[in-house]
Amino acid sequence: MAVNYMTDEGYKKLLEELSFLETVKRPEISAQIAEARDKGDLSENAEYDAAKEAQGLLEMKIAQLKDIVSKTRILDESNLRTDIIQILNKVKIRNTKNNAVMEYTLVSETEANLREGKIAVSTPIGQGLLGKKKGDVVEIKVPSGLMSFEVLEIGI
Repeated sequence: MAVNYMTDEGYKKLLEELSFLETVKRPEISAQIAEARDKGDLSENAEYDAAKEAQGLLEMKIAQLKDIVSKTRILDESNLRTDIIQILNKVKIRNTKNNAVMEYTLVSETEANLREGKIAVSTPIGQGLLGKKKGDVVEIKVPSGLMSFEVLEIGI
């Protein structure tokens, strides 16, 4: 069983999404199915087929979220260190080729959001940074080739 580490905030968002799907979306789709069923012959009813398909996709999503919730461990942010890079650290890195400076927070896959500067520890860059120290230069193989980064800062 793969454990999924998350922040308390990320875990709460996950539970909110699960609750929304179960209490709002599930009844909506059930109502659509009932409405389509009331229209008569189900063998030629595209609305009914679409609603049943949507129900199947929704139930699959709910099952996936329940699985993630069951395997989640909430990380205690008070135990974070800043001497080496680990999950939940904010890191400032510099691309040694073009001197571009980037800041990321390393998070679990379910919390990753590049727009918010959150990258998953399972990504090539995330994995390459784990365990590194301030001042380290690391070569990371990414889909576009080999990239070199210098760790400038490690924070919380």
